Amino acid sequence: MGQPLVFPMGTVIYKPDKAWNGYTVVPTINDGILMFDMNGNEIRRWNFQGMPPKLLPGGHLMGNSGMRYPENGMQDGVNLVQIDYDGKVEWQFDHFEKIDDPGHDHRWMARQHHDYQREGASVYYSPNDHPAIDHGKTLILAHRTIHNPAISDKKLLDDIVYEVDWDGNIIWSWSCSDHFNEFGFDEAAKNILSRNPNMREPDGGVGDFMHTNCASYLGPNKWYDQGDERFKPNNIIMDSRESNILYIVDHDSGHIVWKLGPDYTHDPKAAAIGQIIGQHGLHMIPKGLPGEGDLLLFDNGGWAGYGVPNPGSKDGSKNALRDYSRVLEINPVTMKLVWSVTPENMGAVMPVDSSKFYSPYVSDVQRLPNGNTMIDEGADGRILEITKDYEVVWEWISPYFTHNDDGPRNNMIYRAYRYPYSYVPQEPKPNEVPIEAVDNTTFRLPNAGKKGAKTVVDVDGTLPYYPDVALCVATIDESNEMQAKKKDVHLFDVDRKVFEEINQDGFNSEVLNGKSDKPQLVMFGAERCPHCKKVHPLLEKAFKEDFPGEFKVYYTNVDKNPSLTESMRITGTPVVAVFQNGKEIERFRGELDYDGICDFLDEALTAKA
Repeated sequence: MGQPLVFPMGTVIYKPDKAWNGYTVVPTINDGILMFDMNGNEIRRWNFQGMPPKLLPGGHLMGNSGMRYPENGMQDGVNLVQIDYDGKVEWQFDHFEKIDDPGHDHRWMARQHHDYQREGASVYYSPNDHPAIDHGKTLILAHRTIHNPAISDKKLLDDIVYEVDWDGNIIWSWSCSDHFNEFGFDEAAKNILSRNPNMREPDGGVGDFMHTNCASYLGPNKWYDQGDERFKPNNIIMDSRESNILYIVDHDSGHIVWKLGPDYTHDPKAAAIGQIIGQHGLHMIPKGLPGEGDLLLFDNGGWAGYGVPNPGSKDGSKNALRDYSRVLEINPVTMKLVWSVTPENMGAVMPVDSSKFYSPYVSDVQRLPNGNTMIDEGADGRILEITKDYEVVWEWISPYFTHNDDGPRNNMIYRAYRYPYSYVPQEPKPNEVPIEAVDNTTFRLPNAGKKGAKTVVDVDGTLPYYPDVALCVATIDESNEMQAKKKDVHLFDVDRKVFEEINQDGFNSEVLNGKSDKPQLVMFGAERCPHCKKVHPLLEKAFKEDFPGEFKVYYTNVDKNPSLTESMRITGTPVVAVFQNGKEIERFRGELDYDGICDFLDEALTAKA
């Protein structure tokens, strides 16, 4: 979607009685780190960098001095630094790797990128926090350049997580490449990863094959309190933007103990959540905040993933595509969506206007103590605070752009964090003055004409205006309504004496996980479907006359089992699929005559043998 050239910036909406009031800290694109109040008054700006900057109690700030030369490295922070409120360096670390870049002085670098966490601090502010200011260890996400022929013959940019103590000693580390086989890539994904591991220009060409953009401790949580060892407080939650994977690493063993993705089709629970693409900011909501224990992330959309080529991906790289973003809150135990934000929740018609809530890169999300959620829709420098019921109670747009008058300009915000006023005792509490959103239909700049024609002419015979007429593409609501109407049709009855009806749970236990000495045939259909009406009696005849007792036979109503239908990639009915030992061995879709059905069943028995 296009964007107007002229629009207000800074704080444009503010409802003090509904917002969680405090200071917001952001990294501007070219002008350092900015802290401002709810009205957008800029309290302090540091000529300092941070990916991201994080505030500690007492006005202490963490970030870095700058980035490695871009021709030699990609998003490598040279160090990680803690400063006081006035910019005095209190702590820094850079002794991760000694770098010898051609044409530059040799130096140590932290190679930090995207994330880090100080001991005692949650992933962001929580009332239970006790961040270490003058001691403690720090978790750092970093890069290391490697060669690993088991992944690709190309030079690779590996993602490393390491812990460093206050004295600068590295006391623990973990790398993605060492656990490559735990991520669940299928053969198609491994094939394209080998040929094109997301090659980038720096350092003579390097494959940023995972592009991890977050790493944080789970922290104390109810799941571990209930005995689930996957959620030990010192376990680390991470994601891979380039492969669409969310995962948790066991700090003690190094193994991946919880994972979602990269495949979102075969697991019904993953399919119900829907394809996650290019996500940012995955974390567990800290204890003491509403939703504690749930996972929260900004599901960017855009393009990411490795796998089978499709019309949007000729070689299978970046083969998942979606032109809008979502915010997802997921229960990590049940794997169900608890809450989400979509373009529809933000007032857009889906899918035709979905890009009105869309940031294909950067971005983040934070749960606030009053239950609101702050969303950094970072690509356009827009930060929102919304209630659980999707009311926007605060909105700010960054007025800081790249210093580029002759080319593309950008005001992106990588991450944004909200902190209580008490974190900065050096400043008086700001005034909180409501800001009402302007009526865009009547808002005009000086010398611009007002809304309303000088003369309105009525033309005889003109019909009323119908809003839907303008929509060339079906909306999701329209598609759902049509499906609902279809469900009211009943054309025939499936013979339950021949076809045992099976739902999602039954399919999982009987077909995917069950043990049977016979092939298991499932007809995915609906009693409203004219094609199912034709195929059903032919299957029934075959099982009674030509294949008695050869198959265990089931029927799944696709209207009653949408998650199962989606996970099995059922896009039309009927689909008849045969399984053996939990694996699909044959399927056909649509109508076959009796001989065709018998040939299909013969082939299934042959495949089984």
